[in-house]
Amino acid sequence: MTSGYDPYPAPGPEPYPGAPVPGQRQPTEDLHNDPTVAHPAQPWSGVPGSPQVEPTVGIRPGPLPPRLEPPRTDPVPISGHGPASVSGPGYGPASPPPGYGPASGPGAGYGPPGYPSLPPTPGSLSPTPGSLSPTPGSLSPMPGSLSPMPGSFPASPGQPAPRVRRRLAWPGVTALLLVLALAGAVGFQAYQVDRLTGRLAETDRRLADAQRADGARLDGIEGRALDLENRAGQVFNPEAISSAVLPSVFRVRAGQFTGTAFAVGKPTGNGGTNLFTNFHVVEELWDGGGRQVFLERTDQRFPATIVKVDKANDIAQLSTDGTFTGLVAAPEVVKSGQQIVVVGAPLGLEDSVTTGVVSAFRDNEDGPGKVIQFDAPINPGNSGGPVINGAKQVVGIATAKARDAEGIGLAVPIATACDGFKIC
Repeated sequence: MTSGYDPYPAPGPEPYPGAPVPGQRQPTEDLHNDPTVAHPAQPWSGVPGSPQVEPTVGIRPGPLPPRLEPPRTDPVPISGHGPASVSGPGYGPASPPPGYGPASGPGAGYGPPGYPSLPPTPGSLSPTPGSLSPTPGSLSPMPGSLSPMPGSFPASPGQPAPRVRRRLAWPGVTALLLVLALAGAVGFQAYQVDRLTGRLAETDRRLADAQRADGARLDGIEGRALDLENRAGQVFNPEAISSAVLPSVFRVRAGQFTGTAFAVGKPTGNGGTNLFTNFHVVEELWDGGGRQVFLERTDQRFPATIVKVDKANDIAQLSTDGTFTGLVAAPEVVKSGQQIVVVGAPLGLEDSVTTGVVSAFRDNEDGPGKVIQFDAPINPGNSGGPVINGAKQVVGIATAKARDAEGIGLAVPIATACDGFKIC
């Protein structure tokens, strides 16, 4: 293999000291095979990384030619494959080694220090145009592609840059995950609380509606109950009336005559009780100057006094020290057809009860004022007894009955007695 230059150079400048004389043959082995002989730098093939080429054994050596170097017209340095600032395997230095660069002028300074500079033989040392010049852009790395990361080893030509593994900060990642989990839990809890609040508000609204509906139903029930009570009160019930009235009704004995008396109004000032009866029951005793009568009920007997009489209306007022419940006078005038109960002691038979209706409310033919006509049966001994309506109120005082007829009884209106005696 040839070295790429002519072994017989044309005459030129004076060879360096010790150079072989032209025309004198020297054995190649002495120059190339003797390890003691210092060989000059071998010619450069022009391809980075290519092996050094030395002349074939047996070729007459001539003066050592200068190192071939492509013209420095290309901005990319021939000494390396990368930028001048990049160093590493496969990247030549930005400038030739000491002593091999041209000191001045073409071809000067090739060889070790002290080696004479020889001008290149015209036409023999010039490389083939384009043979030593790298393809424009083939040796220039892409911007940033060959620059190794700080602190990393540069990659060899043709090998990808090693990946840099960065160690993750596990405590920070764990904390971030915990924060995200807590945020999610808090958000979910807030959502649940919002749903529960909405459901609670809806439940409260429904409860309020139900309470209003229940209140309306209760009001309706109360109203109907009151109406039923009123109707029940209006229903005529002789048994209930008798039970409420009998404790206030007495059989009265005035001398040889008997009749009926009943307590009315509020108690007297001394705690006693006022009573009403007919004047014709106590007329004989009154006219005889007597004033004391007796009130009898079952086995009990209570003394009473004649206080005042109204002969025209056949009414007499009695008073006793005993305390009894007074009956209430009806505030309204009776009407025809109204049901009544008459309580008395006919023929001395105490606590007798008869029922009937008001036949009429008419003028009194035998005296002043009005009288109540009713059809309830009465007999001697009922005189002075109360006539009670369905509301357990006194509407009149039974006075007389028609002779030779049945179902015609008469009573003095209670209003006449109350107005005349002022005790109701």
